[in-house]
Amino acid sequence: MSAPLLAHTDAVLDTQKAPNGGQLRMAGVYHFELVLANDQQREHQHDTKQENENQILIFVTDHAGTKIPTAGATGTATIMSGKQKATVTLIPDGDNKLKGVGKFAASADTKVVVSITMAGKPAEQARFTPQAVVKHAH
Repeated sequence: MSAPLLAHTDAVLDTQKAPNGGQLRMAGVYHFELVLANDQQREHQHDTKQENENQILIFVTDHAGTKIPTAGATGTATIMSGKQKATVTLIPDGDNKLKGVGKFAASADTKVVVSITMAGKPAEQARFTPQAVVKHAH
């Protein structure tokens, strides 16, 4: 009986391969997937600790992985890395995605708090540790 209750914990979500290569978190009736631009560019950069204009993407699905349209949604992402803090406004960017651009650097201790209000719905929040080492289930 307890297995379904554990199905959406952060630890379990961290073992799942996210559709867009990011980190998954549960947020109310949604799953939010965070993808930082420097996650995708890390193999091409030598120093990700430098603050640059970077892109942040949030993909929204339901618990079954079905894409949820983000038209009319609003949101923010607060990125904390070391002593640096940046807040990025998120806007709909087609299909089930929100996008924002801000000046931030990713490091091993980076934490991101995302708050999204879907059209006509209450705000939902999720907390991410995008640089954490994740082991995907086979």
